Amino acid sequence: MSDSDIHVAALCGSLRAESHTRAALEVVLDAAAGAGATTELLDLREYELPIFDADRDREDAGDAERLAERVRAADTIILGSPMYHGSYASPLKTALDYCGFDEFADTTVGLLAVSGGAFPVTALEHMRSVCRALNAWVIPHEAAVPNASAALDNGEFVDPSLEKRVRTLGLRAVQYARIEPDPDSFESDQNVGAQGK
Repeated sequence: MSDSDIHVAALCGSLRAESHTRAALEVVLDAAAGAGATTELLDLREYELPIFDADRDREDAGDAERLAERVRAADTIILGSPMYHGSYASPLKTALDYCGFDEFADTTVGLLAVSGGAFPVTALEHMRSVCRALNAWVIPHEAAVPNASAALDNGEFVDPSLEKRVRTLGLRAVQYARIEPDPDSFESDQNVGAQGK
């Protein structure tokens, strides 16, 4: 299968109008498109997602089913989030709670985290843990954008080396889109939660 058959979707966990996370994800998607993939930004501002309630079916939870369909259609999913209180943002957590193994198992996932201060390492670690629980295959290369206000100017990276790292995530999203992970993760065996309802 050629790279032109690969579809990369980026899920933006920031709701800010002038989001650094969204700007960085657009760079990731631009690199993926340059590598031949089709791309899509799943902007959570455009989805009505109530707080997850395991007693409510996904079909009855606003746009949750529509979002899950878009996630399922991707060969690679890029999760992008600002770091809030040492973890990733609640809009992304809500979106992930409405998904499950059907959307993520054996799917390639790339991670990007943005922070106003130091490196958003814990946000990346927390997203990686969720992906393991869903039996996704997470690209080893991950992108971190610290000091985002200084790193980006009108949506453009100031530091070429940081831009290269972010663009590399887009290239790896295409390169590893068809990987067949094996075996399942230990965490996925223990994941008996809501599973997207």
